Amino acid sequence: MVVGKVLTVGEVAERSGVAVSTIHYYEEKKLIKSWRTASNQRRYDRSILRRIAIIRIAKQAGISLKEIKYHLDRLPQEAISREDWQQVSQEWHEMLNERIKSLTQLRDNLGGCIGCGCLSMADCPLRNPRDVLGQDGPGAQILIQAKPD
Repeated sequence: MVVGKVLTVGEVAERSGVAVSTIHYYEEKKLIKSWRTASNQRRYDRSILRRIAIIRIAKQAGISLKEIKYHLDRLPQEAISREDWQQVSQEWHEMLNERIKSLTQLRDNLGGCIGCGCLSMADCPLRNPRDVLGQDGPGAQILIQAKPD
């Protein structure tokens, strides 16, 4: 599968800014692919640099390797086009907006939590909205229920 210039693992590491061990890890997780020469050395197509850049960007945004793999598996193994990237980035954009919304709500509601662990306060919007756990009895019902007898 030689499309462009062939790179060694060291060249990929140098060009991508990630350690050789990270490249091996990405390969192990099937995020990227290489092939072996007759002397059993790994070789990569130059297009692998874009895939690694995408992985790095996604990781910085807090996207899991599982989610990254899901999207990379839908892309061509060769060079990733602008249209391919636009599709993936739009999906990630929407997912990140949902996370931001959720984290913002958590941050804004956190001030009402005094951290006592009761989890059954009538006004706890984080773990026990509308005090549904209060019907099970007093105290930290989630913790009580999780405790082995």
